[in-house]
Amino acid sequence: MPIINRIADFATDMTEWRRHLHTIPELQFDCHETAAFVVARLKEFGVDEIHEGIATTGVVAIINGQGDGPTIGLRADMDALPMTEETGLPYASKTPGKMHACGHDGHTTMLLGAARYLAETRNFAGRVALIFQPAEEGGGGGEVMCQEGIMDRFDVREVYGMHNAPGIPEGTFATRPGPIMAAADTFHIHVKGRGGHGARPHETADPVVAACGIVQAIQTISSRNLDPEQQLVISTTQIHTGTIDNVIPDTAYINGTVRTFSKEVQAMVMRRMQQIATNVAAGYDLEAELVYDMGYPPTVNHPDQTDFAVEVARDVVGEAAVMPDMPAIMGAEDFGYMLEARPGAYLMLGQGEGPSVHNTKYNFNDDIAPIGASFFVRAVERSQPVAGK
Repeated sequence: MPIINRIADFATDMTEWRRHLHTIPELQFDCHETAAFVVARLKEFGVDEIHEGIATTGVVAIINGQGDGPTIGLRADMDALPMTEETGLPYASKTPGKMHACGHDGHTTMLLGAARYLAETRNFAGRVALIFQPAEEGGGGGEVMCQEGIMDRFDVREVYGMHNAPGIPEGTFATRPGPIMAAADTFHIHVKGRGGHGARPHETADPVVAACGIVQAIQTISSRNLDPEQQLVISTTQIHTGTIDNVIPDTAYINGTVRTFSKEVQAMVMRRMQQIATNVAAGYDLEAELVYDMGYPPTVNHPDQTDFAVEVARDVVGEAAVMPDMPAIMGAEDFGYMLEARPGAYLMLGQGEGPSVHNTKYNFNDDIAPIGASFFVRAVERSQPVAGK
C-alpha cells in the first residue's frame, strides 16, 4: 500500500511516540502530560503556531502552506478510559485504573506524524489546523472546543477525523455519507411509591412491581412506535431498589441508554418514555419522574466531504481497501459536534483482528499509524493544492 515514503521513514519514531503515550493515560480534560508531549513534538517539527489551554488541555497547531488559501482542520482525541489494563505489555499503563483502551494514543500519533510531514514539505496552499482534543470519553471535549471558538478563531473551512477499528481488515478505510455513529442519551427514572412490610403488600404502593412494568413497556417503543427500517436502541442497564427480603421499599431507580440517528426519533423516544413512566406508575398508584439527558449528537458525515475522503483513502490504500458505504454504528463519538459546526467527514481505519476497544486487553496496532498519517496528509494536499502544481 502506498504509504507516503517520508512518513514510512519515521514510522519507528511514531511507534515510540505512541507507546510512550500509552504509558501515561489521562482522563477527560486532565490531559496535561499528554498535551505537553504533543506540544514538545510540535515545537520540534517547527509548526508556525501552537495554541494551548483550549478546553483545559486541548491544543491547536497551525501550519502555513504556500500562498493564500482556506484552512482545513484535522482532529485527534487524546484521552483514555478509567480501566485497569490487562495486556501485560512492556509499555502498559503506569497508572492503575487508567488505560488507553480506545486507541486515542494512536490517533494522537497519527496526527503528530502528519504534522511532522506537513511542516517539512508544506506542499499545500492555505493553512492546516491540527486539533488535539481532550475528553472524548465523556465530557464532550469536542463541544467545548467548538464553544470556545476554534472554528471561527482559526477560520476552519472543513474538518476530518478518524478512529481505529478492530475487526475491520488492517489498513482498510470505512466510512459512509450521512449518520455514521449514533447519538448517545441517558435516561433516569425515579419511581416513588410507599413502602411497607413485605407480608402486607396491600398497604403499600409497590415501586418494585411498577419499575418492572416500566422497563417492559419501554421496550415496546422501538417495536411499536418506530418504522422497522429506522434504527433505535433502548437498553435498560440498571435497576436499583430495596434493602432486605421482607421490606417493600419506597423508591426504585431505573437507568439506561438510548441510541438514535435523527432528532425526530430522539424526540419520539423522549415523549413516549415520559408517557410510559407516568402512566404505568399511575396504574400502580404511585409516581415516576423521568430525567432524560441528551448526550453526544449523532456523527453525521457531509456527502461532498465524504466523497472526497473516499477518494483520498483510495489514493492511500487502493480501491479494494476502501468501504464507502459501511453500516452505521450505534456507538457514539463527540466529533459529531465538530461536524455540526463545519462540513467534514469521519472515517474508520481497520486495525485487524484482536480485542475490541473498551476492553482491558485492547492495544492499538502501530502498523496502521503511518496509514492514518498518510490519509491526513493527502487530504490536505488534495483539498488545498499549491497553485500551478
